[in-house]
Amino acid sequence: MKAYITFLSILGFSFGCQAQTEPANYTGKSPIYSFTVKDINGKEFSFESLRGKKILIVNTASKCGLTPQYKDLQALYTQYSDKNFIIIGFPANNFLSQEPGADSTIKEFCEINYGVTFPMMSKISVKGKDIAPIYAYLTQKKLNGYADTDVSWNFQKYAINEQGYVVRMWSPKVSPLAPDIVSWITE
Repeated sequence: MKAYITFLSILGFSFGCQAQTEPANYTGKSPIYSFTVKDINGKEFSFESLRGKKILIVNTASKCGLTPQYKDLQALYTQYSDKNFIIIGFPANNFLSQEPGADSTIKEFCEINYGVTFPMMSKISVKGKDIAPIYAYLTQKKLNGYADTDVSWNFQKYAINEQGYVVRMWSPKVSPLAPDIVSWITE
């Protein structure tokens, strides 16, 4: 009986872990590929162009205590961009006005201070009444099939698998070079 209970506990733990990393059911949910946004240069950027890649979406800010994560995001992108992986940065001014600049100012800041070469998009809102459609998708289970989440601060990270579905989310304080993120990219 004890072995049976242990087996059930392990089985339950395994399913519990799976539920945290993969959506239970994509049925009726749309992949991210239908979204088109503006990049930091004002040009249209279609997520359709990312079909088949793992995507890490990050909301960013230039005047935040976590801003140095740009360095690690760039290192991650440099190391894995040739392995069907891409990072998409979305500047946002939702937290204590930590991204007050215009797109041109943000672009210059990222290039000069951190050598950012991964795609940066135009500044958007990642929460509230004016939330951008892409972030409504990322944060609502009824749209993404993964989970309801709140963007808690700058540098929250969303993982999109090769099929275009949200499969993970990491809090802002998790380093872009954390083993969990790297293993997701390389698995």
